[in-house]
Amino acid sequence: MRIIVVGAAGDIGQAACNELGQRHEIITVGRTTGDFQVDIGDLNAVKALYEAVGAFDAVVSCAGDAAFTPLADMDQETFMVGLRQKVMGQVNLVLAGLGVISDAGSFTLTSGVLDRDPIRMGTNAATANGALAGFVTGAAIEMPRGLRINVVSPGMLEVSAPRYGAWFRGHKPVSSHDVGLAYSKCVEGARTGQVVIVE
Repeated sequence: MRIIVVGAAGDIGQAACNELGQRHEIITVGRTTGDFQVDIGDLNAVKALYEAVGAFDAVVSCAGDAAFTPLADMDQETFMVGLRQKVMGQVNLVLAGLGVISDAGSFTLTSGVLDRDPIRMGTNAATANGALAGFVTGAAIEMPRGLRINVVSPGMLEVSAPRYGAWFRGHKPVSSHDVGLAYSKCVEGARTGQVVIVE
């Protein structure tokens, strides 16, 4: 398969690439790195990405920002960071891809642990994660041409703990290998409309 991995340079993206790259052709995409660059918050830019890539069989999205800010300091614009980037950015990858991905292809999005195990300053990310779960559940029953859609919801990765561990006190880090397997399950398996939890 030809698999587009968006956010390929990040810790989660590398886990997905390392697993899937053993068997498939990986096209890496980032905001400033990779084979192609794109702002997934811009639907037209995503459409242009797909046109430039050509034929593809799966999209794996490991991208999307959220604002880590105390709730009392949030305003609408701050809160829109997670909704515009993490939610709509990944939704854009699906909307733009529906008509051009191969028959029986798949979309795999990424959420995270915070909607089920919150941390301080994580409300924006928690909201985005919950929205993504709702999106894949609803979208799965409307997918044309045998397409599938899922979302991987990993805990904090072990490799990320040196940078983010102080925010995730008491959380058990997960291995990159296990996270990679979750993407394999979504891309190479048969499930659809599922939140695949890695913890």
